[in-house]
Amino acid sequence: MKLDEVLEKIGQFGRYQKIIFVLICIPGISCGIVMTSAVILLGVPNHRCSIPGYDNDTYSIQDPVHQEYVARYIPPSTDGTSLLYDKCHVYSFNASSTTFDNSSHPINATLVKCTSWVYDDSEFFETFVSKHDLVCDNHYKVSTAKTIFFGGVLVGALVFGSLSDGLGRKKTINVAMALLFSSSLGLAWAPNYIAYVILRFLAGMAFSGTFITAYVIGVEIVGPSKRKYTGIINEIFFAFGECCLAGIGYLVRDWHYVEIIIAAPMILYLVYWWIIPESPRWLINKGRFDEAEEILRKAAKFNKKDLPAKILDRDINEDKKTEKIYKIFSSRVLLIRTMIILYNWMVVSMTYYGLTLNSGNLSGDVYLNFFFSGCVEFPAYIISIIFLDRLGRRTLHCIMMLAGGLACLSTIFTVLYGGEDLQTLTTILSLVGKLGSSAGFALIYIFSAELFPTVLRNAAIGIFSSGARVGGMIAPVIADSVTIIGGKMGQAVPLVIFGAASVLAGILTLFLPETLNTRLPETIEDARLFGTEKYKQKDKHDYQEEESTTKF
Repeated sequence: MKLDEVLEKIGQFGRYQKIIFVLICIPGISCGIVMTSAVILLGVPNHRCSIPGYDNDTYSIQDPVHQEYVARYIPPSTDGTSLLYDKCHVYSFNASSTTFDNSSHPINATLVKCTSWVYDDSEFFETFVSKHDLVCDNHYKVSTAKTIFFGGVLVGALVFGSLSDGLGRKKTINVAMALLFSSSLGLAWAPNYIAYVILRFLAGMAFSGTFITAYVIGVEIVGPSKRKYTGIINEIFFAFGECCLAGIGYLVRDWHYVEIIIAAPMILYLVYWWIIPESPRWLINKGRFDEAEEILRKAAKFNKKDLPAKILDRDINEDKKTEKIYKIFSSRVLLIRTMIILYNWMVVSMTYYGLTLNSGNLSGDVYLNFFFSGCVEFPAYIISIIFLDRLGRRTLHCIMMLAGGLACLSTIFTVLYGGEDLQTLTTILSLVGKLGSSAGFALIYIFSAELFPTVLRNAAIGIFSSGARVGGMIAPVIADSVTIIGGKMGQAVPLVIFGAASVLAGILTLFLPETLNTRLPETIEDARLFGTEKYKQKDKHDYQEEESTTKF
């Protein structure tokens, strides 16, 4: 028998697979925390310049004398926000010869950039930003650090993808989880910015190695009819991690201790070496049939299923023909489809991560916004599972991208033309955008795998995944543009960009063929004809031939 036939015999998703599947999904909780932890670690508290020569300066104005000193040295805010004071400048003047206006501000004083700040500790006791003063002229380092993390995600996908195919799934995921633990724990004691970005880069690599390899193992241990749901279920654990981080951040509020609490549970993943088996599919591909049979018989025994003495035909010479990746651009039809799918991958990644990171820029409590940002993913994945085989891949993906995109675009009215009373609506619309991008992220994996031919499927998904990482690297820059632009326009711009890109992605999806209840393309020619009447006739002819052969 082929492996899929064996999996059907022992149970496509029996007790054994369920236990292993849950175990490999649990690290997804840590992955969700690590990926989004920048919202807490690099949170930017409200701040202003510290008063020169005033040793007891704090952000809150505690007494009239303090208030007078602040008014004397700190200029009022002019960026259109609700903050009273300028974040980056201080008055310079000669106290003995300067007069003051009715607001206690010096007249004809020079405005200079400050070199020290005081921070509001009502939301964060301390973040890496407030610890190392990554504000004003140094704020670009915050966006850079986030982008470097996603650069690590891209490198990790390439490195651990190769290791997974060469060394095996089990070794790869254990190495990745060990790196995730060590880089996360080390980050709590990062002494400077350089150390921080290096450790976050390594954490990004480990994130890729852990999450992607877990996804592959999940796909390979279950039967054919269950595979399309494994990735979506894995994403649910990821979203749960985001919700956990919101709670940890709210209770602790100090980046050192947050990072230690994040890393501590990861030490339990080190025991996975003795718990998680190697993927039987990988072992068979490497010709290690005895090891594969041992794992399959163990699964059958656990599932209370019987297997014959011989379960794997070792003489099967399956056709593993592949094509060169450039063939994906060999025709106008394939080129257009590739560009549309690649754009969708970039947009869902950019929008998903961008809206997650942007949750800290919305009005209201940062922890509550972040918690809701994680919570909206649960209905997104439930909707995907329920309607995946009812509406079809193309229709469902288009609806979710349009819904999320239009919600984000609508915030331009609530931000620019609405007052403080509409800021809650802005947050709700942003969450609807996150819901759409979350569902889109889960669906695009399935849609892409079914749309491209078997001979190019793995290579195509690799290209699209790389495109998604590029989208992730762009996301922090767009999300942090709120600080660069400032005011109401700064708050609106990221959401408008994410919304417009999502709407375009949803519309472009309509130019792709539906893959639901259709024989998947095997060859380049199949892919070129896929969705046409000619392909449907060929599909119908092949099905009738198969039925005739079966009856005979």
